[in-house]
Amino acid sequence: MRKLLMMALLALVATGANAQEKKANDNKPVFTTVKENKITSIKNQSRSGTCWNFSTLSFFEAEILKATGKTYDLCESFVENKTYMDRAIQVVRLHGDCQFAQGGSSYDPLYCIQHYGICPESAMPAPGTLYGDSLNNFGEFFSVLEPYVASVSKNKASKLSGQWKIGLQGILDAYLGKCPESFTYEGKTYTPQTFAASLGLDWNNYESFTSYSHHPFWTAFAVEVQDNWRNPLSWNIPMEDMMRIIDNAIEQGYTVAWGGDVSEEGFTRKGLAYFYDTKKMESLSGSDMAHWLKLSKAKKADFVDSLGCKAPELKPTQKMRQDRFDDWELTDDHGMLIYGIAKDQNGKEYYMVKNSWGETGDYKGIWYMTKNFIAANTMDFMVNKNAVPKDIRKKLGI
Repeated sequence: MRKLLMMALLALVATGANAQEKKANDNKPVFTTVKENKITSIKNQSRSGTCWNFSTLSFFEAEILKATGKTYDLCESFVENKTYMDRAIQVVRLHGDCQFAQGGSSYDPLYCIQHYGICPESAMPAPGTLYGDSLNNFGEFFSVLEPYVASVSKNKASKLSGQWKIGLQGILDAYLGKCPESFTYEGKTYTPQTFAASLGLDWNNYESFTSYSHHPFWTAFAVEVQDNWRNPLSWNIPMEDMMRIIDNAIEQGYTVAWGGDVSEEGFTRKGLAYFYDTKKMESLSGSDMAHWLKLSKAKKADFVDSLGCKAPELKPTQKMRQDRFDDWELTDDHGMLIYGIAKDQNGKEYYMVKNSWGETGDYKGIWYMTKNFIAANTMDFMVNKNAVPKDIRKKLGI
């Protein structure tokens, strides 16, 4: 009898555990792909603030793949070498009254390709190898580079010599490698300019879009974030039209070089992103606001994770976007590549997004980000102008 009771108790415990596991599994999103466009392999920016570069070159690799069917691995180090020199020149020109940092915008790789060209990854040393690492590690690099630029830009001399540029180029070459003047790729000799011209793209086909109400809609302005240091213009359009461009691009086989805010609680390291409605979560957790606010970050995260795809989301509005931007809540954190659309078991739509953190998270370097999250947290994005709906192109004259 005692043995039977023990077996019954164990069965009850197992049933309860299975029920809890089933409940948790019910909340885990199960994705069905609606539309998926071709992309190149997942890369890893590692310990460097170069998402702007990895995401945009990944975008151009996808553009080449769509246009020609060919797969390329474009060189991030080439773009960084040219871009950090240009940024330093601007900082010195303005006597240090602007930021010199690792970050940038999607316009920087485009500018580099248009003005300097590009090379394949194989034409320069692999990231990190010049200083004994297997991937980027900009800790020592920028601890040398930043004070160098600061010392020149804040110099009290009445006139600067040109030698500081030679010294800076030495630092860039030491950590990133020298940009080749010519190289051989698949049996042919190229310069960076001729290689860029050979890739099958019209480099004038790219437009940037955003959506804020502090500038008139249907005009262009430079988005006011520090890493937008070249001050390229983005078309300012209503949020609904901004989202319509992304959807149309994916449907027509294009990808989108996205820049936005991933500092929100809804962006998880597991590969998901939701625009959480925390007020609704308070009631779902059976607590009042005071109790919710007292919960540790870890306990909040555990509860939110348990809700999975059933977590309540806010519906973003134009006013919400503007208020969050003006209040510093909506920030310019990260660049990624939107390349597809998927649905979960409840019919909710997500964008399939390629990250540059290696094959991390539950989906091996891919993030599933809800349309609400993207609408709320987009800073700006770059897309091929041919991916823009015809009525928007006509209205903007592009």
